[in-house]
Amino acid sequence: MFTEKITLGVTGASGSGYFLSLLQALVDNNCQVYLLLSEVAQIVLKTEVDEDWPSDLQELNTFLIKRFNAKENQIIALGKKDWFSPVASGSSAPKKMIICPCSCGTFASISQGLSNNLIERATDVILKERGLLVITPRETPFSTLHLRNMLTLSELGVTIMPLAPGFYHKPQSIEDLQDFMIARILDHLKIEHKISKRWCE
Repeated sequence: MFTEKITLGVTGASGSGYFLSLLQALVDNNCQVYLLLSEVAQIVLKTEVDEDWPSDLQELNTFLIKRFNAKENQIIALGKKDWFSPVASGSSAPKKMIICPCSCGTFASISQGLSNNLIERATDVILKERGLLVITPRETPFSTLHLRNMLTLSELGVTIMPLAPGFYHKPQSIEDLQDFMIARILDHLKIEHKISKRWCE
């Protein structure tokens, strides 16, 4: 029914527009998405794009189908302590995961192998199962601690992709800047798309 399964973690870093565009792109590409949305991410979502999503998981899942024009069970929102969900176990978790945007606090927890919530546990599963993990930090400047944590995860094979769009495609809007990064993320997830022009196109 779905082309593949993806875990999408969303933390409290600034950049809700990136996450919204990415989720829509995954839905449009017929991916099934396990959505791990932190409480702080919902606050940032309300602050940045004035969207107030339901806190109740059942209501949220119903809302997401309409919001993203998704199929039934195409987007599955999970709670931070849902330890019995597929993403919490190596025997059932998707082989690909993206955290967009990723706070440096979450980055630090992942680099130390902590599992205090489902986002951290899901990344731990991806790492131990040698899956594909893409993390997109949105912070500036990076402290030495931030950089050390990034190096730790990079040495483990994690793709570190700061949300830093280019300008050679001559963006005309914020959406164009966001799409530049979404296109790069989809490239690394090995998902076909025609979202943004490539170099020299």
